[in-house]
Amino acid sequence: MGDAAVRMKIMPESTDIDLAKLTEDIKRAVPTFARLHVIEEMPIAFGLKALIVVTIMDDKGGHSPDEIEAAFAKLAGVESVEVEEVGLI
Repeated sequence: MGDAAVRMKIMPESTDIDLAKLTEDIKRAVPTFARLHVIEEMPIAFGLKALIVVTIMDDKGGHSPDEIEAAFAKLAGVESVEVEEVGLI
């Protein structure tokens, strides 16, 4: 097989959340079986921005994108985490 890209949308709790700090927290929270590819800001509405996070993981390592989602959901300031897409690369 190969690697899988996991694209997630992370919604902050409010517009008051420091996205730079949240980005650093996300970088530290990436599980050891995955690696961070990119983090981008996506405007939503009324000043609210989501973070689009793409991680790369081995598709045969016995791990699931759900584990990455759970790690990010535990971070302070995160309202929700949604896996938008998983695909082989």
